Amino acid sequence: MPHPLTPPRIYITSVEEGTVEDSNAPPKDGGPSLVGARTNESGPSSVAIPSIDLAMALSKQQLIMHPTNNDGALPLTSVGDSEWHCPVRAAVGDGGGENGAPQQYRRPASPADRSAATTMAMIARKCPSLERNWPVTSQPLALLIVFAFLWAVAYAILPPELSHPAGGLMRLVFLFVGAQACGILVSLTGLPDMLGMLFWGVLYANVGWADFAGYERVEVFLREMALVNIMLLAGLGLDYAALRSLFRFIMQLTLVPTVAEVAAVAVLSHYLLALPWLWGVLLGLVETAISPNVVVTVLLRLKEERLGLNKGIHTLIIAMTSCNDVLAIFLFGVILGVIFSTGDLTSQILQGPIGIVIGLVYGGLCGVALLYVPSYHAKYTNGLRFSMAALAGTLSVVGSKKVGYPSAGALGCIVTAFVAGTGWRKRPPTERNEVSMYLDLLWKFLKPVSFSLIGKEVNFSVLAGETVLYGAVTLLVAVLLRLIFSYLSTMGSELNWKEKAYVTLSGFPKATVQAALGPAALDLARSLNATEEYARAQTVLIVTVLAIIFTAPLGALLMIKLAPRWLKRSTDERTDQYS
Repeated sequence: MPHPLTPPRIYITSVEEGTVEDSNAPPKDGGPSLVGARTNESGPSSVAIPSIDLAMALSKQQLIMHPTNNDGALPLTSVGDSEWHCPVRAAVGDGGGENGAPQQYRRPASPADRSAATTMAMIARKCPSLERNWPVTSQPLALLIVFAFLWAVAYAILPPELSHPAGGLMRLVFLFVGAQACGILVSLTGLPDMLGMLFWGVLYANVGWADFAGYERVEVFLREMALVNIMLLAGLGLDYAALRSLFRFIMQLTLVPTVAEVAAVAVLSHYLLALPWLWGVLLGLVETAISPNVVVTVLLRLKEERLGLNKGIHTLIIAMTSCNDVLAIFLFGVILGVIFSTGDLTSQILQGPIGIVIGLVYGGLCGVALLYVPSYHAKYTNGLRFSMAALAGTLSVVGSKKVGYPSAGALGCIVTAFVAGTGWRKRPPTERNEVSMYLDLLWKFLKPVSFSLIGKEVNFSVLAGETVLYGAVTLLVAVLLRLIFSYLSTMGSELNWKEKAYVTLSGFPKATVQAALGPAALDLARSLNATEEYARAQTVLIVTVLAIIFTAPLGALLMIKLAPRWLKRSTDERTDQYS
């Protein structure tokens, strides 16, 4: 018996027939019930199909009026594993259920459905790890298929010298395809897939396949695109509300450990690796960045397990990671511009400040433009926003080099994303911004590009053993100092010692930003033909590879294993209090 205030459910039978009311509603004007209405006695029966929009609206209204009513479910059921449920009411006289109540019709499962369900169940029983990891591994597998289709299309339409597997272009493509495949294999072991991509790049170079003659500029541009992607994601990850509410702790966790780690790397690299002071600072800025790819992936897993949601720990870690990366990338661009500046002393001193002004002005203008163009009422708003943001970031990086102020590139890219992202968050709550999702998808393509290209630069034939040894010592001491100063920076907060230790540990993994920044100095030295800087840029790259290998898998493993012991599990359904 429905509640007297419950609104009737509306059903649409077809465009021409109008609407059919719920069977529980009384007939109007003494007329017959509309349930099971037919067009005529000889014609086919008209089956009532629920209108999704109307049903959702009325269901929400009913839930507000009667929150304890159990009859508030939508008249649409979910899709099962082996059959599709269609909530179609039986016509009068068609054999209803108890007390004449109409039943739902369920389409019987076909033999093909049952066979598919049986096959999937058998695979799940024999390979539980495959079933568990399939949502993750299926995405890079889809990318492999996309690469295969692209190569097949290229082979069909391009000249043989461009599409032949031995050509420089195809060698470059197969580097990325192999990196993606190795990443899938390594991820099945529980390690970060970036290690497989890095290994494939190292193998590719040392067996003599990394000859991309004629496509060196394409290689550099792909690295720049990976850097643009990372900087846009870092800028969008800066939440103004979180920064304002946790400003003091975020600044402490960003500045104090960063200064300590950069200073340690600069001093140790100067005396152990014979790097000049500016090159030591440059190496320190590369190493101090935290990998957002590793950290955010772990936090998403913890959010599903409802660990660490009670004191804003997730927001604190994400804000700290974003601010740390923004600071490292910005200062890296400034120092890199000063190192490769060819002017007099005055121009070298002004290189940084002028680059900062250019980056702020360019990023601010582009960010404001993205708030109004396109309109958030437009049909393809998110796609156009993504395209404009990506192109604005790309122009910031490549254009700043063209005008002679490369330090403006990173800052302009980050400011563009931050200004636009802050404005997008103030839009109506019904308007979803999916630019971050599109950038994540783009990173799925650029991730194997970035890590395989950085691995390709590791040539065992010219690799000095003492460089690896002293680089590892430099890295170990600097990371330990970072962890100590990070823990000290959490003093005065409401966190207990275990939660402080976990926030400290989240600054340990290094991978994504390092893959983008590590080869930048070497690329710039090659483009400017600064042969005297090749050896120093190569040293920076080698230490960067060591940082990725040592910290990325160990950091991810420690964050996952220690979370149940150090973080509290939330029992309610609330999310992070600052998110």
